[in-house]
Amino acid sequence: MEEVQVDNQAYNAIVSFIWGIADDCLRDVYVRGKYRDVILPMTVIRRLDTMLEGRKKDVLAMKRQLDAAGIANQWPALCHAAGQAFCNASPFLLKDLTSRAKRQTLEVDFTAYLDGFSPNVQEILDKFKFRDQISTMVDADVLGAVIDRFTSSDINLGPNPVYKDEEKKIIRHPGLDNHGMGTIFEELIRRFNEDNNEEAGEHWTPRDVVELMADLAFSPVAEKIKDTTYSCYDKMTTEMIRAKGRESLGIKGFSAGQRESREVAA
Repeated sequence: MEEVQVDNQAYNAIVSFIWGIADDCLRDVYVRGKYRDVILPMTVIRRLDTMLEGRKKDVLAMKRQLDAAGIANQWPALCHAAGQAFCNASPFLLKDLTSRAKRQTLEVDFTAYLDGFSPNVQEILDKFKFRDQISTMVDADVLGAVIDRFTSSDINLGPNPVYKDEEKKIIRHPGLDNHGMGTIFEELIRRFNEDNNEEAGEHWTPRDVVELMADLAFSPVAEKIKDTTYSCYDKMTTEMIRAKGRESLGIKGFSAGQRESREVAA
């Protein structure tokens, strides 16, 4: 099977494609400074959507069982069925919504789709205030176009590769691991902030800075780090361990504690 790694050129192509969605679909609807209010949450939503596609039928089957049994707290079982720390209990995948011809139907179904996410994803959507944008996109008749572009076969935000052939031997788009998706998201933030004459560092720490901090923090004590498993409760330290690479530090494994920010989108 053909092995394809995502390189910087591929990252830039994905970022440029997403950037183009803003220019093609949101122009004359939003001022440029507000493009990110749609593009950033939609990028996250599409990433989560791709991670749930493979086991969507399992989630819906489990939901039917739980409904029949009258179980109220369904999220743990549904997330287990999804194989993720999050899930979507609506009957839709994002690509299912591209066939909606009427904007009112699309608005209802898209809202139901968003409402179907588990509470940890709802927290993310609330932070983005993304639901505030739906009526604006519906009134301008661009919501369908935005969804269509994000689910296009020309881009892959999922963890699994997309193939050109049914035998799955020739890769069209390689899969994106969590680090790759994070890199793309950070680059989008940087571009939007530069476009708005803002400092990107006000919103995120550049990857090379994190790697430098990791070197400064761990190199002096590298020989004292034991080969064992650690629990980490500090978000920044967790990022530095990931940037440095736990293997290079001699750490067998580590788990992020509950006080670390949720990372379901990374």
